[in-house]
Amino acid sequence: MQITRQADYALRAVLYLARQENSERAATSTIAEEQNIPPSFLAKIISQLSIAGLLHTSRGARGGVTLAREPKEITLLEVVEAIDGPIQLNECVGDENSCSFGKKCPLHSVWCNAQDELVTRLKATNFADLLQIA
Repeated sequence: MQITRQADYALRAVLYLARQENSERAATSTIAEEQNIPPSFLAKIISQLSIAGLLHTSRGARGGVTLAREPKEITLLEVVEAIDGPIQLNECVGDENSCSFGKKCPLHSVWCNAQDELVTRLKATNFADLLQIA
């Protein structure tokens, strides 16, 4: 299992913005270049993150992108879900009736527990935490 490239790029872009001093605006072209993200792809990602309330964007000569909240208030889970939607390791986690084995399936609890652990970890990690590592 792997997160999408789009979610990976979104995480890199948000981390880049978290590193900016005093919430300085960053040009999307700069983010794209420094994070090796195709500019057209980044534009779509920035739009999705803005709609999710994670980024502020402004146009014009003094425009750019900033975080909508402090890095400690933005979790990895929020960014991933803003791009990829809710995490679901297997369709039976969201709807156990989708499995032909139903409640007798020994894998159901494994998928549910694994998803819970992943969601908990992503929710517990914010961008201020990542700045401490970098």
